[in-house]
Amino acid sequence: MTNDKTNVPSRRDFIKATGGLAAAGILSGFRFADVHPGGSDLIQVALVGCGGRGGGAAVNAMGTKSGPIKLVAMADAFPDRLSATFDNLKGAVGAQMDVPEERKFIGFDAYKHAMDCLKPGDIVILTTPPAFRWVHFQYAISKKLNVFMEKPVTVDGPTSKRMFKLAEDAKAANLKVGVGLMSRHAKPLQELHDRIQNGELGEILLMRGYRMHGPAGFFESPAKPDNVSHLEYQIRRFHSFLWASGGCFSDFYIHHIDHLSWMKNAWPISAQALGGRHYRVSPEGVPFVDQNFDTYSVEYTFADGAKMYFDGRCVTGAEGIYSSHVHGTKGCAVAARANDCGGPSAIYKGQNVTEKPVWQSTDRSNPYQNEWDELVMAIRNDKPYNEVKRGVEASIVTSMGRMAAHTGQIITFDDMLNCDHEFAPGLDTLTSDSPSPLMPGPDGKYPVPQPGINPKREY
Repeated sequence: MTNDKTNVPSRRDFIKATGGLAAAGILSGFRFADVHPGGSDLIQVALVGCGGRGGGAAVNAMGTKSGPIKLVAMADAFPDRLSATFDNLKGAVGAQMDVPEERKFIGFDAYKHAMDCLKPGDIVILTTPPAFRWVHFQYAISKKLNVFMEKPVTVDGPTSKRMFKLAEDAKAANLKVGVGLMSRHAKPLQELHDRIQNGELGEILLMRGYRMHGPAGFFESPAKPDNVSHLEYQIRRFHSFLWASGGCFSDFYIHHIDHLSWMKNAWPISAQALGGRHYRVSPEGVPFVDQNFDTYSVEYTFADGAKMYFDGRCVTGAEGIYSSHVHGTKGCAVAARANDCGGPSAIYKGQNVTEKPVWQSTDRSNPYQNEWDELVMAIRNDKPYNEVKRGVEASIVTSMGRMAAHTGQIITFDDMLNCDHEFAPGLDTLTSDSPSPLMPGPDGKYPVPQPGINPKREY
């Protein structure tokens, strides 16, 4: 990707460009050994969380070619979300859908009803905002279901500890679990990782990641309308609120932080950061109530002293950069040339990427499809497959950078894991009538991070 601020492709554009929304037929002539309960090769799928990422994951699930697979149930907190995604999926993978009205579930307990439609060994897709991940994962384990869950999988310390334990429970139950950090399944990044481990860049000294573009998703939000509860408003606009998503930092930036750490085969041990909110009102003068900073800059440090820098920005009209880079003693590499994992990846002899690369990837397969192909093959062949521990670790490291910016302190991995601030306790008992985990103060405003003033909590 170039630094052209007028042409910064979105993640959705990337999914479309790589075929993530194309429906694929199933292969009926090729059969694996019967490892699915009930004496059938058919795998049934339930979708819990019917936003855009949920719909995309369902299409990728139906696009696997290792045997018959069918979508049989859907669940969401809000009927309009479910209806829109149902219509989109019907057009994309209609032949593999069997979701009658009685298997469309609405409400905060809808996830249970959808999973109750499955048999042990089937798959549930968990693509609600990440605050609910541990609640839904816990129920999936109790139902003996295999799982695909979107990232991030946690946004604070207490739920990270909970998810580590649930990861072990799933492993003990021989359940297969995929986590939507699709960079790990991008063939160009896999080959680059192997080359780096083989010493082609020498010792890694510095890594850089950038996601800088205009406002995306629900990065910013105006005041809540009077006819909507705080809870519904915040869940619908989850990127704006730290309890629901970890804010734009966790939801947007985890991919580069994850795959650059992977290039070094290590997690950073500490982070220091800065950030700020330059624009608190819209161009029309409407105040924003979200909790995000619109610029972040984080310096991560590894145990050997090597550094990883990440810059994030959501500002209209500012320079657009969306790429990641690795620098070693023998040369440098472009990891993601565009978006979260867009290729081609390349290695250069010196530190200047304007020269001809000494290696450049050629694989153009879709990482979103790759991760599903591998998960379903593991299920059909009963091979160990559990990405949750790594997903939690990536979520913690991402949260380290966010907390460092929001508190103005140096935050270690252990600081983040052991921080007792659970953003949204009690989500397993949440109903539509519950108060939101985040309520406004006497001034009618939601709390926002205050670096230095609030050194131990993000709000």
